[in-house]
Amino acid sequence: MATSLLAFITAFAVVFLVELPDKTMVATLVLTTRYRAWPVFTGVVAAFAAQSVIAAAFGSVITLLPDRVVAIVVALLFGIGAFLLLKEGFSKEEDTDAEVGERAVVPFWRAALTSFGVLFAAEWGDASQLATAGITARYGTPIAVGLGAWLALVAVAGIAVLVGRKLAGRLPTHWIQRVAGVVFAVFAVVAVTRIF
Repeated sequence: MATSLLAFITAFAVVFLVELPDKTMVATLVLTTRYRAWPVFTGVVAAFAAQSVIAAAFGSVITLLPDRVVAIVVALLFGIGAFLLLKEGFSKEEDTDAEVGERAVVPFWRAALTSFGVLFAAEWGDASQLATAGITARYGTPIAVGLGAWLALVAVAGIAVLVGRKLAGRLPTHWIQRVAGVVFAVFAVVAVTRIF
């Protein structure tokens, strides 16, 4: 019991600290500025649940994936995301005040599924996933570690959704897209540097 509690606390603390300034928070924030908060949060939480289960179930096996392959995939995903965000952000008129607070009107399931896909893909090979696998291998308690990691990711997503809702109501969408596009481009460059 003590080992499980220690594993849970360790997983929560490590994953929360790793993810707070990470692309996960940025991606969730950007999605919240595009879609309503609840579908984004639902999709993100489901993606994190799947990722935590996978990381905890396979333990250290995930760390055996070639770093180069993971870095290439992550770089491509963020490069494509940066391109799309910047393209859309610069295609908007500079002086339209009507778009402040505008969100895409899509069905709940579509926003949730989009959020799930973005975060599920972005988390592959991420520090939190590798940490979850490593902590599972260390303590041998996959349920406690998986639950701790998942709750940490949910907490980070909750913060990002709240911040995203505030930003969406105050800033023009095209500026948010431009900033997010630049951030995604930086993540892509960082991933590329890991390839070489």
